[in-house]
Amino acid sequence: MNSLDTLIRMANQIATNLAHEPDPAAATAEHIHLFWDPRMKQMIRAHDGTGLCPVAQAAIARLAMAA
Repeated sequence: MNSLDTLIRMANQIATNLAHEPDPAAATAEHIHLFWDPRMKQMIRAHDGTGLCPVAQAAIARLAMAA
């Protein structure tokens, strides 16, 4: 498993854990923004979204717009 696979798995887990939030994508994006290293965020933003659940995809799209 490479680093990108790990980031995809982590993003999906965060999305799953925050599914109870009123806006799970916003909560996931906020978590990634606050706690991930800038290199991790850059790598996941550059990814085409393959393997990400819909909530994680939406969260990464929000991060990309804010960058």
